[in-house]
Amino acid sequence: MKHSMLLKVVSLFIVATFILAACGTPAAPATEAPAAEAPAAEAPAAEAPAAEVTLRWRTRPDNKEEIAVYTEISKDLDGKLEGITLTYEPGGTEGSNYQDQLKTEVAAGTAPDVFWIPGTDIADFATRGLILNIAPLATKTDGFNVKDFYAGPMYHMTFNPENSKSGADSGALWGLPRDVSTFVLYLNLDLINEAGAPDPRELAKEGKWDWAAFADVATKTRALGSDIYGYGASAWWGPYGVWLNAAGGGFYNADRTACALSTPESLKGLDFQRSLYQDLKVATPYGEDPEPPFRAGKVAMFQNGRWATPGVRTVPFNWDVVELPNGPAGTPGNWLFWGAYVVNAKTAHPEEAWKLVQALTTAETQGKVAALGANIPSRVSKEALDAFVTFTPPANNQAFLNGIADAANPTAEGPLWAGSWPEYDKIMGPAIQAVLTGGKTVDEFGKTICDEANKVFTK
Repeated sequence: MKHSMLLKVVSLFIVATFILAACGTPAAPATEAPAAEAPAAEAPAAEAPAAEVTLRWRTRPDNKEEIAVYTEISKDLDGKLEGITLTYEPGGTEGSNYQDQLKTEVAAGTAPDVFWIPGTDIADFATRGLILNIAPLATKTDGFNVKDFYAGPMYHMTFNPENSKSGADSGALWGLPRDVSTFVLYLNLDLINEAGAPDPRELAKEGKWDWAAFADVATKTRALGSDIYGYGASAWWGPYGVWLNAAGGGFYNADRTACALSTPESLKGLDFQRSLYQDLKVATPYGEDPEPPFRAGKVAMFQNGRWATPGVRTVPFNWDVVELPNGPAGTPGNWLFWGAYVVNAKTAHPEEAWKLVQALTTAETQGKVAALGANIPSRVSKEALDAFVTFTPPANNQAFLNGIADAANPTAEGPLWAGSWPEYDKIMGPAIQAVLTGGKTVDEFGKTICDEANKVFTK
């Protein structure tokens, strides 16, 4: 039975072969077959791979170690964002030159697709039309919620100058915050111990860490040698602003529509800071970068944010951090620093740029950056903050979080929607520098500063 069936199958196969051969014409060449079966124009369209989009993005790193952090993040995301190739560009260091360069590049059409800018500059870039309002893209994104980020930064990120509204329904979204930070004092514990000065961390725990205690530690460590300093801070608005805030003053009035630099409280804070440079002479020369001498073991207390941690982790001496000292107003006068990833208004790839902004601010990416030391996650998450404390050194990471949690502070870094922050900064910065370097008295500063600074506000 099996043999009989096999013979039938073979016979049918032979018959079929003869029938095909009887069709006469030989098989067409391989090059002709596609033309006979499908239009040539349709085949490539069906099989062509999606075009790869190249995006450039930029941050303003504080040091080479922070550059390494973002370079690694870029490489990681490059492998995860399908159809997108990333090129990371580290920008300049602290100062307005970074923002000025970006403005020039956006106008010339050479700026990166995505870039980081300080929170103070959001209004200036937005009202100049330099960054894209990505609210229309965000509304189409499943799961996106502005409440996932700290309220202070998001107030400004969602502020719409056309209707003066802020929030999820304002019609504006200028980017997403990359991180938050507060100031701390990075401590050279070896210098402090050598000087026989009290440990600032212990004074903070005991509630005794105030301006007088700070000046005492700075003075004792300064006495170690002519090349040793008790305190160092960079020459920009953040470091000098905390002393004004801690005295109960500040840059602006409550609704940020006028100058407050001449109030008695602001002048008191400025005068104390002046004394560190001119009377006690415990501070590194104003205008010189204090980070290199701190990392060289020559500064006892270095005022900076979380972004300095990657670099400080390389020092050979014993170190940690402590909160800023409390001022006359009962608070350290700290800032809630933040900056944001924004999209170039002239990008050729807005949807892909929005995807990159989201990828750079996911909990996973922020966690990796925080673990490497560069920031505190900008997402409101207890789990993220609990994890942040474990990202050591420094051992006392709680000092950063104490600044965020204090109800009396920090003052959220923010742009001037009612005026020009860059112009305000250009007036304020040199005037304060003149006081701190001995070229002008505090009284002289107070008599004229707000007459000049108020000119930048819109009437």
